[in-house]
This record gives sequence, C-alpha cells and structure tokens, in this order.
Amino acid sequence: MTDTFDAGEFTLRKVREHVWEIPQEGEMRVPARILASEALLEEISDDKTLQQLRNTTHLPGIHRHALCMPDGHQGYGFPVGGVAGIDAENGCISPGAVGYDINCGVRMMKTDLTYDDVRGHEEELVEALFEAVPSGLGGGGIVEGGNAVEEALERGVDWALEEGWAVESDLTHCEDEGRRPDADPSAVSQKAKDRGRNQVGSLGSGNHFLEVQRVTDVFDGAIGDAYGLSEDQIVVLIHCGSRGLGHQVCNDYLREIEKTHEGLLSQLPDRELAAAPAGSQLAEEYYGAMCACINFAWVNRQLIMHRTREVFADVFDRPWEEMGMDLLYDVAHNIAKKEVHEVGVDAEGRPVADADAVDRVERELYVHRKGATRAFPAGRPEVPEAYRDVGQPVIIPGSMGAGSYVLCGGTDSMDLTFGSTAHGAGRLMSRTKAKQEYWGGDVQDDLRTQEVYVKAQSGATIAEEAPGVYKDVDEVVRVSDELGIGSKVARTFPVCNIKG
Repeated sequence: MTDTFDAGEFTLRKVREHVWEIPQEGEMRVPARILASEALLEEISDDKTLQQLRNTTHLPGIHRHALCMPDGHQGYGFPVGGVAGIDAENGCISPGAVGYDINCGVRMMKTDLTYDDVRGHEEELVEALFEAVPSGLGGGGIVEGGNAVEEALERGVDWALEEGWAVESDLTHCEDEGRRPDADPSAVSQKAKDRGRNQVGSLGSGNHFLEVQRVTDVFDGAIGDAYGLSEDQIVVLIHCGSRGLGHQVCNDYLREIEKTHEGLLSQLPDRELAAAPAGSQLAEEYYGAMCACINFAWVNRQLIMHRTREVFADVFDRPWEEMGMDLLYDVAHNIAKKEVHEVGVDAEGRPVADADAVDRVERELYVHRKGATRAFPAGRPEVPEAYRDVGQPVIIPGSMGAGSYVLCGGTDSMDLTFGSTAHGAGRLMSRTKAKQEYWGGDVQDDLRTQEVYVKAQSGATIAEEAPGVYKDVDEVVRVSDELGIGSKVARTFPVCNIKG
C-alpha cells in the first residue's frame, strides 16, 4: 500500500483509503486533507489547489482540517471543492471561501414521464425551453422591475409562492424551506440590487444549464423509492445561482474587508482569503447579505423550474401537475452557513487538530462550502421531514456526455467532512484552453450521436463545457460512496440541455 503521494511541492501522507493529508507545520493551524483516489490526486495536483488548501489552514478559528473534496480544483484564494468549519464566535468568515456566485446550486425536479414519452419531442422541447428560460451574459429575467429583487432577498421562495411561481411542496422539499431567516437585504448594496433587478429567473452563462435527463440506474431501491426515483424516469436538473447580484456582494465585501481588517489580512498567506473576524460589524453584515443572496438564488431556480413546468405543459398538452413535476431537492454549492458540529479543542477550549484535542465539544461554526455540497445523514433536523429517515438528497451534476448522480447524505460525513461531499465532476481544463481544444459545433454533433440535444447562446459556450474538460464524475462519486460521505442512489443521463 502506498503511504505517501508525491505532488511536487507537497508530499501527501495517506491517512486511510482515499484520505490524504498535508501535515500541520509552521503557521498552519490544522492539517489539510484531500479526499481523492490516486487518479484524482494526479489531476488535483496539476494546479494550485493544494497550495490554496494549505493557505486555508491559516484562517483563525478553523477546526479539524481544511478539506478538499474529490472534484477539487484551483479557485479564487480558496479551492473549488473546499470545505472549512470555522468557529462562529472566535473565528472568521471569508467571502472568498464562499465564492462570487453565492448559492450557485442545483435543483432536481421529478416527473412521471418515461424516456419513451419524451422521445420524438427532444428538438421541440429544447427549442421551447431555450425560448422560455432567459440565459446568457447580462440582463433578461422571467420577472423584471417592481419589488421583485427586494422581496426575493428578504423572503425567498415564500414570495414566489405568494406570486404564483411555486406550490407549497416546493418549499417543504427545499433546504430551509427556501428562506434564510438571517437574510438582511439592507446589507446588500444598491449596485448589487441593480445588477440583479432584471436577472430574476435566468440561467446566466458559463457552466450553468437546464437539462432534461433520464434515470438510467437506481442503485438503492429503498432510498430511490423515498426520493421518488425509478429507472427510465424523466427528471429535470437546473444549475444556476445569484447571478450578478451575488457577484457584486462578494466583491463589495472583499474590498471592505481589505480596508477594514488589514491586520488579519496581513497574517494570511493569500489576500484572496480576506476574512472578517467573527462578531465584527463586517462579519455580521456579510453574513446577512450572503443569506439574502441565498434567498435570491433559490427564487431564481424556483422561477426557472416553474417556467419549465409551463413548457412541459405546452409540449405535452396537459397540466404539469398531471405529469408529477415535483421538486426532489435543491442543494447549494457556494455557501457559509452557521451549523453546530462536534469538534476537538485544547484544554483552554481553543480549536485544534483532532489529533491534538483533549476534549470534544459542540460548537457553532461557519461551515464554508465552495464548490461543495451539504450531505447530512438521516436523523439530522435540518433535513426536510420527507427525507429525514433516509438522509438528505445530494445532486452531483456531471458533464453533458457523462451523466449525473443522486446521492444520499452519508453516515460518515459528519465526522469526516462537516457533513459535505463533492458538487460535481470538477473542471480539468480552463475555459480558454477548452475553446482552443474544442469546436462547439463538433461537440454538439458528437452529443447528438448519443441522442443528447444541446442548444446554447454560442458555439463557444458549448466548447467551454465539452465533456472532455471535466473530470470523471464516476470516479468522484465512487470515492464519495466508498468514504461514506455520500452514498449512490441513482444515475441519470442527458436528454436535452440548454446553456447560457
């Protein structure tokens, strides 16, 4: 058995199968851990992911370890695929460790349709969805003007329900019932609100998408039944976030923190990790603004889902309710929520690495998940009642040519990862390189041979999202499943896809 892995600047120590560690040394407050197979480690070590992960261990109040999920890659300061549990009383909160697209996430909607029901309608469906759901850079949303932005920031999906864009079961099957009560719209700048004003109900660009999929495999029949999934079923996956509004909020607070907390910033190895001390005015304001962006993103995905219901009703000439178009779940990828976790402390109650702990206590933490998904197991009160006996649904999108997965929150996730797992396949190639390697029309044609219908604002967008620019989602999910942080329930494969 290999006990170490040579990653260039770093020699990783094997803790157990799929768990690798950068040992604590120097100014590191805790070790850094990477959850990956050796094949994935080869890819993770190709960029600055490991350096960024080690830098993260310098953040005040960080508990246990800085973590990188199996799909990790280089990000802004904090790696994509990064997870850090930071003390909410004596630690800090870092906008860079949340990301620019606050509550970028995915939601899956079930249907009672089978693949045979949809075959022959693919082109009509992809054209109708592309026409009905705004996408691409800049403006254009399903709802524009009025008080939509303020209401979405404050009330989340409650507002969408009142306006007729949601039904009650959409709330009960969404994390926090689609509303963060800590939201503070007054902490969101006018510039951010203006950027979001005409983007409520839009996909945006980049890797965001709306994809009609078919369930190809159900690995766990009992949990599949609890989730309402069966083989050959049609589902819809929506991936987007808080658009320009969330980006502006992140930028606003990074700049304010740089000016106000230079003392803390000077102690960190990377200015992109800029953080506000827990309890400070900026920490409280950022948390309130971030929670408001979370609400906005939930409303964004909700409106897109409702518009998708209307398109299906038109294409298949019957009410969407008769087609069983119900929300399965919605998961966030870029977020820092206050959660209570059991952690190790020293004799004075200060956070330390687990190996150095003299006691274990429950602490409220800012759990930063950037390109990572919450994966709570059965029994946690935060899991919607419908799934509390089996565990939280976890949705792992892959590429347009490799399919996606539905997992269940794993029994070992709380101890290993603060209740987290991967958020997707993870990029292998930059967008610039992807456009040099691939031609959008060729990618579109290749996918059509697999009976996958794709439409986007430009060929460049399709090239940037070609299947070859992503890691092997099967390998990412295998590692998650074998570690017990997210257990396989079902696999899906694209039928048609629209991109910005």
